Amino acid sequence: MDLSCPILELPNIGQQRAKKLNGMGIFTMEDLLTHFPREYDDRSHICKIKDLVLNEENTFIACAKGEGETIRIKNITFTRVKLYDETGSVFAVWYNQMYMKKAFAEKTEYLFKGKLQKKYGKLEVSSPEYEKADIAMNKIVPIYPSVNGLSQKIWRKLIGDVIDKTKGQLKECLPHWLRKQYLICERNFAIENIHFPETQQNFFIARRRLVFEEFFLLQLGLLLMKQTLQQGKKGIILRKQYVISEFEKTFPFTMTNAQKNVILEIEQDMTKGKVMNRLVQGDVGSGKTAVAMTIAYWTIQNGYQVALMVPTEVLAEQHYESFCEMFEPFGIKTVLLSGSLTAKQKKEVLQQIASGEANMILGTHAVIQKDVVFFKLALVITDEQHRFGVRQRGALSEKGENPHVLVMTATPIPRTLALILYGDLDISIIDELPPNRKKIDTIAVTPSYRERIYQFIKKHADMGLQTYIICPMIEENEKMEVQSVLAYTEALQQNQLKEYRVACVHGKMKSKQKQEIMQSFSNGEIDVLVSTTVIEVGINVPNAVIMLIENAERFGLAQLHQLRGRVGRGSEKSYCILINEGKNKIAKQRMNVMQKSSDGFIISEMDLQLRGPGEFFGTKQHGLPALKIGNLYKDIAILKEAQSAAEAMLQKDRYLELAIHEDMKRKVTALWQNEQLSI
Repeated sequence: MDLSCPILELPNIGQQRAKKLNGMGIFTMEDLLTHFPREYDDRSHICKIKDLVLNEENTFIACAKGEGETIRIKNITFTRVKLYDETGSVFAVWYNQMYMKKAFAEKTEYLFKGKLQKKYGKLEVSSPEYEKADIAMNKIVPIYPSVNGLSQKIWRKLIGDVIDKTKGQLKECLPHWLRKQYLICERNFAIENIHFPETQQNFFIARRRLVFEEFFLLQLGLLLMKQTLQQGKKGIILRKQYVISEFEKTFPFTMTNAQKNVILEIEQDMTKGKVMNRLVQGDVGSGKTAVAMTIAYWTIQNGYQVALMVPTEVLAEQHYESFCEMFEPFGIKTVLLSGSLTAKQKKEVLQQIASGEANMILGTHAVIQKDVVFFKLALVITDEQHRFGVRQRGALSEKGENPHVLVMTATPIPRTLALILYGDLDISIIDELPPNRKKIDTIAVTPSYRERIYQFIKKHADMGLQTYIICPMIEENEKMEVQSVLAYTEALQQNQLKEYRVACVHGKMKSKQKQEIMQSFSNGEIDVLVSTTVIEVGINVPNAVIMLIENAERFGLAQLHQLRGRVGRGSEKSYCILINEGKNKIAKQRMNVMQKSSDGFIISEMDLQLRGPGEFFGTKQHGLPALKIGNLYKDIAILKEAQSAAEAMLQKDRYLELAIHEDMKRKVTALWQNEQLSI
């Protein structure tokens, strides 16, 4: 069977079912086979009816005693079926499912799973899962991520059918030497036992293979990109290193040792004739912009242009003002290229860039548009890397002849993971904060403190100081999120903060409107800015001293840390207040971490431990392909093995050109299809 065949070719899939599967990213037979279970139900422990435990999930085998009965009490209709085995009987109850009274064949054993409860003096199992006992006995049963209308029985049937049709026929994409060296099982065994493992050991063997394969293909993609970037390319050699120390003296502060070390690493890259591809990782407020500014100045003094791309117009404008202030005394022409320019303004800026009149170019995605032609581009910088994919980074690089690439991020990632995740980049870390950086007091409280907090906000507003309020994040429902922000803002304007200037921003606003409000806040014309996480990146207001985050338990620690970093940028004492409605132990642990630590790298480690990788390492943050089975925290040992294997693979076949690696090359290309990958 060709695994690229569409799912509609399967006998149990019609148009409606196909539509639901398509909505989950499943279009082909291969997509079905790689739709892995999210957990497993061990049904090898089956009890008798007499041994059922009250108020717990039980798995048992029973027959139905005759036809069931449907009973209506007030507005509730339920169907009750009597189940029995040789040790006793119990009722199974389903609500508003009248068809269940005839669902069971006489004298046929079924396997049931459900919670035993006592209602109105009778023992009953409420809405149990069931299937014929001969199908499901003594098995470890997969449970799949699903949507309404696709039951677990359907999933098991569909995937079981594909496995039966392809048994022993799946192509092996990992070479024999690699599987032998890293003790990796064969692909057919892995696919069969990840879905329907006979034993726990088989499951672990299968999962290790599939996790390894996923990480291996990820690493191959990153390494191939690195090869492509470096292949036959000579980097622009910069001279006049003395101007670096001269420029550093113009800052109103002394650079930290960490900043100086990173500048030295960059300097070494840009004087050796290689094309620099370097990631600078630094915590919020660590001084990445000063590093970027210094390197940009050095590049311009060598007669070249520099482009800096940032994710938001507000951040672009703030950078523009900062660069103008520092560069103008040296006669350096700085321009801003953004979507809000008029046609006339844009034409003028484009001419200045093309002629070389403009030395420093700042902007949003506008800088990678086709009509932007650079005169002599030598350095491209992307700020807040996690908002740009590999493709966008590459598009900016193509604007010049082998320009150096500097990538910056304020999202701290544990170093070992960063080395692996950003395999196409060299890494520098600014792990030291400026000595004058004020500590932000972080307080986690329950909603009962809300009125006291509003008084605290008023007190600071009367002193001319400003506040951010971040509204609850509502997963997968932007419309509700917007409504939540609007309702919250309206309540503050009419009640708690009616004497003060309160405004809001959210992701659904037009860019121009959003920018105007954020600019007004930056100018001190708004006391309280209510927002979704749209302000996480892209606004620097030294006068803002309070960050209030509602429903803090819904955010990852790394994100809370980013939001907290929006305050504490001026001379006044700053505060981060976390309103936590989470009752469980993990929610409390996470709030404690935020109160005790201000180190982004420690926080990122804890985030991974407590929350798992989730969005922390999703495609939204890194422009990396989504992982189907691997866990970047729990499977770090396998990840390191996969990286070593990928390096060994490319030593044997640099561009995967050999016929035996054809399937591997296809899989790598498919994994990275939305990114820039030349293989």
